[in-house]
Amino acid sequence: MHAEFKDKVILVTGGTGTIGSELVERLLSYEPKQIRILSRDESKQYALLEKLNHPSNLRLFIGDIRDKERLMLAFRGVDIVFHAAALKHVPFCEYNPFETVKTNIIGSQNVIDAALANNVKKVVAVSTDKVVNPVGVMGVSKLMMEKLFINANYYKGDDPTIFSCVR
Repeated sequence: MHAEFKDKVILVTGGTGTIGSELVERLLSYEPKQIRILSRDESKQYALLEKLNHPSNLRLFIGDIRDKERLMLAFRGVDIVFHAAALKHVPFCEYNPFETVKTNIIGSQNVIDAALANNVKKVVAVSTDKVVNPVGVMGVSKLMMEKLFINANYYKGDDPTIFSCVR
């Protein structure tokens, strides 16, 4: 794995969340050229920066995957993207279904579009076990995110970007 990430520019959407922050911490051990975090919460960004002792190769971007313009800037020069940004709490998704659609589905399509526009080599989307026989808004929205990512491999044409998902 060391060769996969060493000297690469890596972007983690939702990099201050539960999975994203753990991913950032582990990726730092592989000596990437730079890790960029895109998230909405400056307090969580500051707390993570403090926890990690201010690594010189960590860059923090305030932004939202709903904002395609901001994504286009954050994705410049990126080799690998881990897409962990999402609305993930089942009750909040149930009570706010269209907000869930805007983040988990439309925001994920924005990530795909930004990756293609910026010639990102690999994009890995983080999913959930809730996509198996989904019964709620969150599970359905993450299943749609998976479908968007997998199908991006079919319509990308000659673009070398590889899209994948993990649960």
